[in-house]
Amino acid sequence: MSINWLILLTTSFIPMAVGFLWYNPSFLGKKWQEASGLSDEKIKNANMPLIFGFTILFSFFASLALNFMVIHQFHVFSIVMDEPSFANKSSELNAMLNDFMTKYGNNFRTFKHGAFHGVIAGIMLALPVTTVNALFERKGFVYIAINAGYWIVCFALMGGVICAFS
Repeated sequence: MSINWLILLTTSFIPMAVGFLWYNPSFLGKKWQEASGLSDEKIKNANMPLIFGFTILFSFFASLALNFMVIHQFHVFSIVMDEPSFANKSSELNAMLNDFMTKYGNNFRTFKHGAFHGVIAGIMLALPVTTVNALFERKGFVYIAINAGYWIVCFALMGGVICAFS
């Protein structure tokens, strides 16, 4: 089983696309701006190429992590990769792995299943991290809900695409 780097690169643009909608002033942008305490002036003076570049880079990291969360078949390989015969393509272990992948390699490989795990990752990872940061920054519920909701939606879409198309 190998990693589909093209899908991971593609899904790393999902947070950018969702962000254009989510933080648009017509949707949640004005509420987010108010909850975060950012003035129009501060927003206009931002270094957007830097922000977009790091957004894509770190979203790629998130895609890579989600890849192993939403595709269960990777776990089988991680259990046996330390075995000496793992590197030997003609070994009994590799024959068993090939047989396993032939029989079960496509199980739970749907958009719906990946989106489900993406939502779980968003709730169990993004929500706590966002909330802890917000608490120390003295931000309120609206700020937490907007930002955590954004990542839950992003992880759902990213997980769905990764699971269905990798």
